[in-house]
Amino acid sequence: MNRNGTLREETASLHAIGLSSASESNPFRITQRQLDQAAAILKLDPAIHELLRWPLREMHVTLPVRMDDGEVKVFHGFRVQYNDARGPTKGGIRFHPEETIDTVRALAAWMTWKCALVDIPLGGGKGGVICDPRQMSQGELERLSRAYVRQVGRILGLEQDVPAPDVNTNAQIMAWMVDEFSFMQGHNEFGAITGKPLALGGSVGRQDATGRGVSITVREAAKIIHLDLKGARMVVQGFGNVGSNSALILQEMGCKLVGVGDISGAYANPEGIDARALQAYVRQNNGLVKGFAGLGQEIASDALFELPCEILIPAALESQITEKNAARIKPRILAEGANGPTTPDADPILYRNGVYVIPDFLCNAGGVTVSYFEMVQNAYNFYWDLEMVHQYLELRMVAAFHAVHEMAQRYQVHNRLAAYLVAVNRVAEAMRVRGWA
Repeated sequence: MNRNGTLREETASLHAIGLSSASESNPFRITQRQLDQAAAILKLDPAIHELLRWPLREMHVTLPVRMDDGEVKVFHGFRVQYNDARGPTKGGIRFHPEETIDTVRALAAWMTWKCALVDIPLGGGKGGVICDPRQMSQGELERLSRAYVRQVGRILGLEQDVPAPDVNTNAQIMAWMVDEFSFMQGHNEFGAITGKPLALGGSVGRQDATGRGVSITVREAAKIIHLDLKGARMVVQGFGNVGSNSALILQEMGCKLVGVGDISGAYANPEGIDARALQAYVRQNNGLVKGFAGLGQEIASDALFELPCEILIPAALESQITEKNAARIKPRILAEGANGPTTPDADPILYRNGVYVIPDFLCNAGGVTVSYFEMVQNAYNFYWDLEMVHQYLELRMVAAFHAVHEMAQRYQVHNRLAAYLVAVNRVAEAMRVRGWA
């Protein structure tokens, strides 16, 4: 079956289940549309399909926090447990001034597919608090973190739901949270939260795990399309933990960073940007790339994705690649370090243009994989060395990559739909054998 014929069938399937192919910016609606495409091909039982379109449970919380000036400020937060058919739910906690319940729902759904895709025995969850952590002191952040756990702690635990760091949260915030949770339980429960400092049962290899997973999948994709990574040009949007570590590890494989951007600006340097030096600079300068001496020429932010390159890594925000700009984006490999950077309407365009897309919940699954390793280590109170973590991460990521590639070849569909076919089928099978539908 040729590509255009397959895409016509996908479009027909969308219309058959009452969905428009028009662009939709709501992240949760995007996840539902992507699920619906997979469900149509898999011919899912209608009850299982409907169950998978919605979170099994969610909690909305209101958090009074005393600020440094003595004023009590009220914050709002969420915790979504999307699906636990395959095991306890797992997913990060975000602190962001524009957090929404639909964003949290979407991310919890993607975590469900991500855990299934790398075949770890977990479901998907996500949490968030509406706040601006850049405007808060360390003391205020600690009080907010503890207040959040006091409210949602009743639905957390190693066998129920295990949070982790995400946007604007880190190992220190996880330490405060696990301390508060342990106090509530009356004993240490280090396995109830991952991404912790090593002193509290964190895992070696967790800090660069997501970026390492991105790099592993890029390496595997390069083999498939016969791309030599020596001298391959890469462009990275977002130079935080994921973007910087992806760039650094790929640079060690021989790639050259020729474009980078974040909220402070976008830059192009055909001669190459030293990823290691830039990472060190960013960590010392409020997390921003602006001001680094080797950035090259400043360009418009929307021009970053159109720079000539072999590897493009969006590692910042969702909905960056849409039907409006997809035709002008032509790397050999598009590796989605961020969650949801590409809208459903852009996927067929990229596919027709021969862009090898590594979808987000495959590409950035290294973080949750090592978080799972952390859970295992906490449960057994036996800790692995870095070589062992890297070895098991490699095995999981490579197996997941090839499961997706083989599914894409089998059905002649783009990789995102193939990843959904693999993941949704695994979750649906767990639901079937448990008798949920």
